[in-house]
Amino acid sequence: MELLQISFVLPIAAVLLGTILGSFLNALSYRFNTGRGMGGRSFCDRCGHTLEALDLVPVFSYIFLGGRCRYCGARISIQNPLVEIAAGALSLLVYLAYPSLFAYAFWLAVWMVLLFVVVYDLRHSVIPWSCSLLLAVLGFASIFISFGGSGGVLFDLVGQTHFVLPALWALLAGPLLALPLTFLSLVSGGRWMGWGDGALELSLGWFLGLSVGGSALMLAFWIGAGVGIVLMALKKGLTMKSELPFAPFLVAAALIAFFFHVDFFSSLPLLF
Repeated sequence: MELLQISFVLPIAAVLLGTILGSFLNALSYRFNTGRGMGGRSFCDRCGHTLEALDLVPVFSYIFLGGRCRYCGARISIQNPLVEIAAGALSLLVYLAYPSLFAYAFWLAVWMVLLFVVVYDLRHSVIPWSCSLLLAVLGFASIFISFGGSGGVLFDLVGQTHFVLPALWALLAGPLLALPLTFLSLVSGGRWMGWGDGALELSLGWFLGLSVGGSALMLAFWIGAGVGIVLMALKKGLTMKSELPFAPFLVAAALIAFFFHVDFFSSLPLLF
């Protein structure tokens, strides 16, 4: 019975932690690069009233308040609960894939930064270079860490986590997958592909490896094309010349490939 209780408690705790982190990401997306620090009490952007604890419970406050400020009645952005729910779901997925503490903490940090990149790119059509740098550092570190494997182990880190000597293809995965996006940015002056997308793909390549990462990159273009066609069909002001932020498609495809093991090139032994 005790083991059964633990098996339910930990996933629930992962979801709750994710929603709390999602609430922080929302605040960060509103304040980042605005000169406003993350310190101080939260307040309504419309009326300036300081928000109380009842107003700040992830997801539930939005539902309880009917999506409106308790003090002035202004609508609360739907971004808030959506990001909190997404962060909670990501935290649960990471826990189910990597239940050990070190691996969970590492990949949770990675996916929270990626979620912030998506939110910020959707809001401002730009990927912060600080996020790209942080992801690149984490991505490069990830190729030297094995979360449960045994091949090429140099020494143990924590539990089933080991420091390993990466294969050549693991080192090259990031630069090789970033190359086509960077090329598109260069030849178009940033019109066909944003400058930050290549930097983001650098880290995704290291996180996923050449085979899975290549599959994710293909998926990103397919998803982007599908979304673009649907939006044009719905007459949402989108034309063939319109620009869509590409980071959300890159991250969505990486999520599918990472958690659901999508690999179109698994039959090619060179890419393992």
